[in-house]
Amino acid sequence: MRRRPGISGLQGAVAARDQYRSLGDNVAKVRQDLMKEQLETFRHQLEEFASKHKNDITKNPAFRAQFHTMCAKCGVDPLASNKGFWAELLGIGDFYYELGVQIVDICLATRPRNGGLIDIEELRSSLSKRRRSVLITEDDCLRAIGKLKKLGGGYEVFSVGRRKLVRSVPMELNRDHNLILQIAQPRGHVTVEEVERELSWRSGRAIDALENLLKEGLAMIDDGDPDGKRHYWFPCVGPSELETESGGNM
Repeated sequence: MRRRPGISGLQGAVAARDQYRSLGDNVAKVRQDLMKEQLETFRHQLEEFASKHKNDITKNPAFRAQFHTMCAKCGVDPLASNKGFWAELLGIGDFYYELGVQIVDICLATRPRNGGLIDIEELRSSLSKRRRSVLITEDDCLRAIGKLKKLGGGYEVFSVGRRKLVRSVPMELNRDHNLILQIAQPRGHVTVEEVERELSWRSGRAIDALENLLKEGLAMIDDGDPDGKRHYWFPCVGPSELETESGGNM
């Protein structure tokens, strides 16, 4: 018959488990400290890199995008605050803060025309005209809008087909709205009948979605077309001013 362990044996087993647990905790702490040390080393090297290439980061948009990618891999967000090392060294926080202010200004100025939806390329072009000394890229717009999004107010980027639109109104666009915008994209307008035919919807669903977009100011109506049908116009998805000027077609 096998003897059961006595009190001393149980105490020894408990002590052994405590020792293993303590050893495991020590190993985990060593690894954590080593990771922190490596991260600090990465950050220090990143600061040296930023100091050395300051002009390229602030003036070269492609280099600026690559710099942000490196920052993300090191867990550093140069846009997190306008204060501190990054703002003092690069002024990069101020750059995107000013860009965000200008984005809000452009969105508000164009809202009576587009209802609060603007093509990101049109937005980028308008920003570049305001900041002639610095080339503004789509990546710059996306980063600035990402910061605006945290402030609320409805600022968001979404895709309609191959185009990216910036929304500057609190309305939440659902799947039905997005599908209608895709149908309207080639000419900038649709009719209830076209939506029914293209999406195999019943009349009530098409009218409800279109009237909702009209109510929110994202669409305009034209009842004077020769075909006698009501046309819902969406300036934000029609042929852009850039395409019109260059003679391009959607």
